[in-house]
Amino acid sequence: MEDADRLARLEMRLMEQEATIDDLNKAVTGQWQQIDRLTRLVAALRDQVEEAAARAASRAPEPPPPHY
Repeated sequence: MEDADRLARLEMRLMEQEATIDDLNKAVTGQWQQIDRLTRLVAALRDQVEEAAARAASRAPEPPPPHY
């Protein structure tokens, strides 16, 4: 009987560990998807800022307002 109880406890523990591993895997997968999405957004924003900076640098400086 003791061996059967021990085996049953081990099987239950294994099932709980497998469920925990599955949950962690889902969490990590979701985080990587979010990291990839954020990385693409940062790259797009960087490109926009660089374009705006290039446009601003190519313009002639504005004269100061008349009240100066």
